[in-house]
Amino acid sequence: MMDENIAAIRVQGAQKTFKAPGRPLKVAVDDVSISVQPATIHGLLGPNGAGKTTTLKMLIGLVRPTAGVFEVLGLDSTRPGGRRELGFLPEQPYFPMNLTAIQAMRFYARLTGVPSRDIDDDSAALLSRVGLEDAARTELAKFSRGMLQRLGIAQALFGNPRVVILDEPASGLDPVGQRDVRNLMLELRSDGVTVLLSSHQLSEVEAVCDRVSIVNRGRLAAEGDINTLLNVSGKTSVRVAGLESLPDAALVLAEDIALTGGMLVFSIPTGATRAVVDAIDESGGTIVSVMPKRDSLEDYFSRLLAMTSREAMPS
Repeated sequence: MMDENIAAIRVQGAQKTFKAPGRPLKVAVDDVSISVQPATIHGLLGPNGAGKTTTLKMLIGLVRPTAGVFEVLGLDSTRPGGRRELGFLPEQPYFPMNLTAIQAMRFYARLTGVPSRDIDDDSAALLSRVGLEDAARTELAKFSRGMLQRLGIAQALFGNPRVVILDEPASGLDPVGQRDVRNLMLELRSDGVTVLLSSHQLSEVEAVCDRVSIVNRGRLAAEGDINTLLNVSGKTSVRVAGLESLPDAALVLAEDIALTGGMLVFSIPTGATRAVVDAIDESGGTIVSVMPKRDSLEDYFSRLLAMTSREAMPS
């Protein structure tokens, strides 16, 4: 059983600097701290060059950190023994292209330490889980980019890891493949597996993640529960059917009015909710929903990056 008091992933004070001869010191990651709770899906976001992949590579021992603490299930993940419960899909996986899918999976199974008696069954089961059962005997050289991405996800699941890190898992996938990856992450969470997801697909992150950490210019710009981050304080979103326009009592309070799917959608100050609902009832409209106003993750992300970039500019 996993101790719920121990973070599934803990990064504390991560720092990575590079010094090339004749060039000034480059700070790629500067004091980044991330805590991922067990059996959750945690999103790691940021623009290109923000330090996401460098942070992940330090966490799994592929890049030597300048400073920081890196743990998986309470163990030092910069050492091989601390990564026994970890599965990883890199951003740009490379494969032995002369092998078939089942041959490649058997190869990865041996590297992962799967018992010999289980290699064939486990390899076939994981190919089936990512939708590649019909391509098991196909050479990887004939795979599309999306098929290779599915194979990369499959190899990350050998040994039933309790923590899985996926760096851009939907890259190269069509909409059906992206949906399948989302469903797989939700299945993993239901099975008690922790998922750290790094992705540029903000709709994917918004659909599956419990919490997010946003990195910009090598520093942590925001972290928190995704609903808390996206809910707009003091604003309520209302959807109304049966009216072509709002009554005056509601109209003077409404903002961002739109007609979509035959319904009026708008936001109001939360304190005015009762008055607006009463006015709509008296006008013969039907209240379809009343809920806290929520930003899209794309809007929140863009606004946050713009703000942190302005703060970083020299005065």
